[in-house]
Amino acid sequence: MNIHAIANHLNGLGDNSQTGFRFDCYPIEGDVEVLQVNIVGREEIPIFVSVTDNQVLCISYLWGEDEVKTETRAEMFETMLELNIPMPLSAFAKIDDKYVVYGALSLKSSMAEIEQELSVLSDNCLEVIAEMADYLN
Repeated sequence: MNIHAIANHLNGLGDNSQTGFRFDCYPIEGDVEVLQVNIVGREEIPIFVSVTDNQVLCISYLWGEDEVKTETRAEMFETMLELNIPMPLSAFAKIDDKYVVYGALSLKSSMAEIEQELSVLSDNCLEVIAEMADYLN
C-alpha cells in the first residue's frame, strides 16, 4: 500500500465511485510522501493522506488558531469533545497552530474502504465547519 496506488485508484474511478464523489489526487514531494486528495466540488478542503509502517493516515485542515474568537475558545473545545463520538471515522487534533480532523485506517484496508474514509472525512469537515462557525472570526 502506498500513496501512488491510492492516487491511481481514486483518479481512475471517474464517475464510478461507490460514494458518488469524484477525486483529484496529487502527490506532494517532501521527506514524507503525502497525497493531496481533492473531492471535486470541495477543493477548498483537501485531505492529505500518508502511509506509514502501521497505518494510512488521512488529515484535513479546518482553521488556524488566529481564526478562533478568544472569548469562545474554551466553549469551542467543549463542543469539539462532544462532537468526537458522533463523528464517525474521524477525530479532532491540532497540528502546530492548525485545527484538523483526521482518520486512520489499517494498511490492510481495501481501496473501497479508503474511498469511504475519505468521503466520510470530507462530509465531517463540512459539518464541523458549519457547527463551529460561531466560534470563529
